[in-house]
Amino acid sequence: MAEKVISPGVFTNEIDQSFLPAAIGEIGGVVIGPTVKGPNLIPTVVTSFSEFEQRFGTTFKSGSNYYTYLTSLTAQNYLKHSGKLTVVRILDGSGVAPSEATLLDSGSDGNSLKLYTLGHGEILNNTGSISTNNVLDSGSRDNIRWEVPSVNEKKGTFNLLIRAGNDTQKRKQVLETWNNVTLDPNSNNYIGKMVGDQVFTVRDTNTDSPYLQPSGSYPIKSKYVRVEVVQQTINYLDENGDVRAPAASESLPKVGSGSYHGSFAGGANGYAGTSSGPGGVGGTNSAAYNFYEKISTQSQGLNPGTADQGLTAYKAALNLLSNQDEYDINLIMLPGVVSAEHSAVVTKAIDVAENRGDCFVLIDPVVWGTSNISTVTDVAEGRDTNYAAMYWPWVQVPEPQLGKNVWVPPSVVIPGVYAFNDKVAHPWFAPAGLNRGGITTAVQAERKLTHGNRDDLYESNMNPIATFPGQGVCVWGQKTLQKKASALDRVNVRRLMIKVKKFIASSSRFLVFEQNTAATRKRFLNIANPFLEQVQANSGLTAFKVVMDESNNPPDLVDRNILYGQIFLQPTRTAEFIILDFTVQPTGATFPE
Repeated sequence: MAEKVISPGVFTNEIDQSFLPAAIGEIGGVVIGPTVKGPNLIPTVVTSFSEFEQRFGTTFKSGSNYYTYLTSLTAQNYLKHSGKLTVVRILDGSGVAPSEATLLDSGSDGNSLKLYTLGHGEILNNTGSISTNNVLDSGSRDNIRWEVPSVNEKKGTFNLLIRAGNDTQKRKQVLETWNNVTLDPNSNNYIGKMVGDQVFTVRDTNTDSPYLQPSGSYPIKSKYVRVEVVQQTINYLDENGDVRAPAASESLPKVGSGSYHGSFAGGANGYAGTSSGPGGVGGTNSAAYNFYEKISTQSQGLNPGTADQGLTAYKAALNLLSNQDEYDINLIMLPGVVSAEHSAVVTKAIDVAENRGDCFVLIDPVVWGTSNISTVTDVAEGRDTNYAAMYWPWVQVPEPQLGKNVWVPPSVVIPGVYAFNDKVAHPWFAPAGLNRGGITTAVQAERKLTHGNRDDLYESNMNPIATFPGQGVCVWGQKTLQKKASALDRVNVRRLMIKVKKFIASSSRFLVFEQNTAATRKRFLNIANPFLEQVQANSGLTAFKVVMDESNNPPDLVDRNILYGQIFLQPTRTAEFIILDFTVQPTGATFPE
């Protein structure tokens, strides 16, 4: 109390116990796999499928046919009900990574501007001459072109457009516009600041601690390109607003448009070729096609190859994602990576989830066409973890981009079921059953399971995908791969724990380095109790208790700079087995109360 209490009176005091932790943003899943385009091994967040399509593409052509990666279909299903997805593009692991496409290099004639695509791969290159219609011969929706429509040499500024690779001069599809940019680093409109010049390189991918090393001074603001200014025009204008050195105007780009050909001032443009991939990870686009899909026989079937094909690339991606301070995820999706064929990849994903303790893995057990139930159950029985679940069989879904139905593994559609479950209920509800487990996009399942089939699968911790007349295809199980019977052998309980641990751990971060006193402990209780009360009110818990006081924080623990808390939870169980007794009684019998 700050006031002096001498003469009689009424004195007021404020005690603020309404501390609210900072809200936690939306946490989404991560999908790992090949894509048509996009940055290699750089975790990238998208918030809609249109953004995914823009950055990573959807369909590609191989021979005379078009195909879609399972990664794209998984993203499409998941983003219907979720607003955040991290995407990690995987190449074939051959040791050669395609570089960025060099959209513009105007340095050969004394000019000093270079543009690079943010993605990697040959599909971003639109080589070929520009026809009289100003159409790029190999321009497509998956690549882009540049245009400098105007230059002001008196001010040292110019305008830059990023256009779709398949547009024309008369019908421009302008994707981005950067007006009045300069090559003067002291200007607020310096093109490096406006567009961004930062680039990330994956380092130490062959170790358990890879990381992204940034270079460049300004973060990327463009969705398509980064810029490199080879020769700057420092202080282009003097204090009077006049051009300080007229020769500097020669460094400005000239009016023009193009990509590989049609560049201004004789500059060289186009694909830069390939370079050694970081840590032996990468591969050209053509090789990546063969890695993931059995194109010649089945448009959505995994090409198993050797037992652990692609381990190097997937291991690098998973090692990156193991840094939970950098990547906030709650679900790992590996569409098409089959446990029976890629055991080491699956093992690595489970290890990452268990070590992080805050995410869950969806695993495909077997390839398409597996008919023996025992083969499927053997795969599930070979795993023991409550951080992963398996589903079977495969399902057929429409592919709107191709205009046909395709067979996909469960990991393509199950993420959409999880996202829908979380949207209409909560993570601690079971993502299964007719209310929240329906696979609405499924045309049919690979196999219609009998009740006996479902019993055999569920007994081995394999979640059946069932088909019911008039009700379609739906998930009919929610077991994790844990062998020992406990609350954590159910998906909803594990996801409850992930949700609770994420919230309390993130909120408690504000208490690190605070004084280890009763007031700090009270602040923790004011964080944990209201949240758990809310979870309980929403049917996630039947009971809970949080202890953080002198009873579990004795002086010797405090002297070691430790603040210790205990949280006791009783998860709400789901009704998976409904048993009804029908008793037929004779006429005149009385019913029991």
